[in-house]
Amino acid sequence: MHIDQDVVRKIAPEGKLRASINLGNPILANKRAETGEPFGVSIDLAREFARRLGVDMELVVFDTASKSVEAVANEQADIGFFAIDPLRGASIAFTAPYVLIEGCYLVRDESSIRRNEDVDREGVRVTVGKGSAYDLFLTRELKRAEIVRAPTSQAVVQTFIEQGLDVAAGVRQQLESDAARTTGLRLLGERFMVIRQAMGTPKSRGEAATDLLRAFVEDVKASGFVADALKRHGIEGASVAPAA
Repeated sequence: MHIDQDVVRKIAPEGKLRASINLGNPILANKRAETGEPFGVSIDLAREFARRLGVDMELVVFDTASKSVEAVANEQADIGFFAIDPLRGASIAFTAPYVLIEGCYLVRDESSIRRNEDVDREGVRVTVGKGSAYDLFLTRELKRAEIVRAPTSQAVVQTFIEQGLDVAAGVRQQLESDAARTTGLRLLGERFMVIRQAMGTPKSRGEAATDLLRAFVEDVKASGFVADALKRHGIEGASVAPAA
């Protein structure tokens, strides 16, 4: 990739690349228990983009997607890693997706809910992480069920259990991991959505900056960088998105 230095200054005006990282999505970012250091696919991508720009990288870490989105929208960060959503697109310019992730429902073994179609009914309470892609999507899609928002995506299953709710919605892998630690829970057999995980930058940075970020995402997909990162971090259930 040939990178014009004027464009570098637009996308990283402080001379360093500030990358907004959401720890609420364990497929893309986690924190090492022994050191507290963030690691994962999104960190690898941020580091590689900074390397190509020829600037230092600074991680701006959050525990929820909504806080991470807000940081980029308010230009407290230069790039971020988000599920594409029209509400977020008001202030953030997105690339094409680099990873596709499944969103699923979790219920109790004895629940009468067997299919996705059973969820959107009167009296059914569905918990989601506040401000997550699932929250935004289900707020638009569910017409009869009630949405109960947990403070973070990591707290969804705990909220589901403690409040006696009917359904937990989130990343398949997170739900599977939480269900493995608690007896009497099961995932519904099919996904209710596919999350298109992309990179984004403030729209105010201009088309040249957005085009650069989009070209970077297409390159790391085509070169195998994203696939290697998924493999390196042991991520299953997520796939590299097709070329734009």
